[in-house]
Amino acid sequence: MTPGRALVAIVLGLAALISQPARVIATAAGWAEVHGSKMRLVGGQPSAGATHYYAGLEIALADGWKTYWRMPGDSGVPPTFDWNGSRNLESASVLYPAPSRMPEAGGEAVGYKGAVTFPIAVTAKDPKAPVSLRLAVEFGICREICIPAMLNLSLELAPGTTRGIPTTVSDSLQRVPRAHSNRQVNDPELKQVRLVGGRQPVRLEIEGVFKGGAATADVFVEAPEGLYVPMLKKQASSSISGGKVQFETELSPDMVKDLKGKTLVLTLVDDAGASEARWTVR
Repeated sequence: MTPGRALVAIVLGLAALISQPARVIATAAGWAEVHGSKMRLVGGQPSAGATHYYAGLEIALADGWKTYWRMPGDSGVPPTFDWNGSRNLESASVLYPAPSRMPEAGGEAVGYKGAVTFPIAVTAKDPKAPVSLRLAVEFGICREICIPAMLNLSLELAPGTTRGIPTTVSDSLQRVPRAHSNRQVNDPELKQVRLVGGRQPVRLEIEGVFKGGAATADVFVEAPEGLYVPMLKKQASSSISGGKVQFETELSPDMVKDLKGKTLVLTLVDDAGASEARWTVR
């Protein structure tokens, strides 16, 4: 083999290695470690009269590492959750705490650094019987490069135990964006969404009131059916005293055409709270 072909073979081999998820099986009560992170399932007894348990997926990231939100931004890999193999499980709904914007080479990502807990609303088929959770989670973790990983986790949830909702889960529930109609007093309030300009490019403008101030205010937009809305930019003219902050992004004519009639999910976050609203493109 020539030196040139040998180098190509090495590069392709490394690329194939990086692209393969690392697979780790965790014990029911312990942490599973992979690359620059570790992960575990935690859970407790449902409160009196509750129809479901609250479990949680805890992720602890090493310094300099990050993982992604359900809409990962310009790059990144959103997590996926597979509950096949679970017993006595009617449903498991994963909730996402408010994310942060994370600048990186070539764009901006959306996700988490340090540590994050995803609350999970677990509903049993038979509330009087234990629930055996079996989770295969695929996620991306990044430092200089992004690495796909898969972890197999398990947890037993039994009625009649004395464990309450874990603190990490209850704390994280407070950071899950609330529906705009049910927002708390300090949660961001959506004021206006509009498309400006009839010629290319068209501006998408979003304005909200952020009790936490302009410095920590942010807005993330999700589009359905695999469509993507470019990351919004905070406008320098945003009011600090009144709490009003405006964000903008440019949409090509093709983007506007594809988005017509589609409903966008708008997540507004700051240090004081988080809320979620919907807006249909007309």
